[in-house]
Amino acid sequence: MPSTVFDSAIFRDMFGTPAMREIFSDEGAVARYVAVEVALAAAEARTGLIPKDAADAIRQKADAKSLDLSKLKAETDLVGYPIVGVVHQLAKQCGEAGRYVHWGATTQDIMDTATVLQVRDALALVDADLAAIETALKGLAEKHRSTVMAGRTHLQHALPVTFGYKAAIWLGMLQRHRQRLAELKPRALVGQFAGAAGTLASLGDKGLAVHDALMDELGLGKATVPWHVARDGLAETVSFLALVGGSLGKIATDVMLMMQTEVAEAFEPFLQGRGSSSTMPQKRNPISCELIVASSRIVRQSAGLMLDAMLADHERATGPWHLEWVALPEAFIASSGALRQARFMLEGLIVDAGRMRRNLDLTGGLIVAEAVMMALAQHTGRQTAHDVVYGACRAALDKGTTLLAELERDGEVTKHLDKAALTALTDPVNYLGSTQAMIDRAMKPR
Repeated sequence: MPSTVFDSAIFRDMFGTPAMREIFSDEGAVARYVAVEVALAAAEARTGLIPKDAADAIRQKADAKSLDLSKLKAETDLVGYPIVGVVHQLAKQCGEAGRYVHWGATTQDIMDTATVLQVRDALALVDADLAAIETALKGLAEKHRSTVMAGRTHLQHALPVTFGYKAAIWLGMLQRHRQRLAELKPRALVGQFAGAAGTLASLGDKGLAVHDALMDELGLGKATVPWHVARDGLAETVSFLALVGGSLGKIATDVMLMMQTEVAEAFEPFLQGRGSSSTMPQKRNPISCELIVASSRIVRQSAGLMLDAMLADHERATGPWHLEWVALPEAFIASSGALRQARFMLEGLIVDAGRMRRNLDLTGGLIVAEAVMMALAQHTGRQTAHDVVYGACRAALDKGTTLLAELERDGEVTKHLDKAALTALTDPVNYLGSTQAMIDRAMKPR
């Protein structure tokens, strides 16, 4: 019976994806345990530690799908770890060659390396989603590079921007995350094989040769020293996921605010019935955004657990390691859910350019008061210009007129700026600064 949103038949595809769940499923984990054991036998045969025919037999007969998970559970409950049970069943599968299964290894070697194999496959899914979202954001930035709208600071109108500029800011975050991921992989995708206390003493002088051959078999990086109790690589990986979730949550927050009835500038893609209310037929709730925000918070909590797990004692931890068993799968699954929702939202985002312009004009041109001030300052000095334009803004607000109308009534203004100049200065389209150049820079390959 499902007990969390991650395995619930109802909620699981809101908070994750089938592909990511498969990687971190019992079957996915056990398959990778077996893959590591098979690769270890091959590596030890290559270095002359075990007979080649034994390694060949292990490769041919070891079958993760045939392992009895109920027996494995019972033995795991007894021992506290699953690898002893896996080895017992593999040894029986492999017959005479079974005595060479798990030669010189320790439980954490197999589990850590299997985890890294899971992380490698999971990061490939994350990277694919990040690439798709990057493409969607490039499309929005280009399409709406001139779609003028109100830029907001402290939730108030600040200066004019374009929606393409806003999308370019989102794009920059995703581009940096893809850079981080590329830089992360060499540190995170490193296998583990070091034996009982990390010294590989059971393998004599062939310990490091076996280690290197095993990592070659699995296509993983080679550790300089064991990381049984040095968990920074996995902690960094989940911290990276938390950063991605934070950026997706920022995008979702912006879209939710733009979806407010009083704003109505952008909307999640429309599907019949999506975001509706059981009692209010008019509702169009930001469902994807809400799930992204929730998932991003889950991942941030998981990152905290992974940091706690770094406080391992001596050469083998007494408890902190177990935190990773909870935090790492949940972080990846929740991240996959957030990424999936973000792709859906951004690939089909509905942008109302007309409403953006109407909202921009709500204050009657006050949003470009800075533009007038800077132009007038060339004639009067900045402080005088500030005071004059400030007075015009207050008058416009008090009387419900426009900034242009009040400026045209002020002789201190009109003796320096004529009607044509004031009309141009109070049109938000003419005060977009370097937005176009910034969009161009964001669009260039990095």
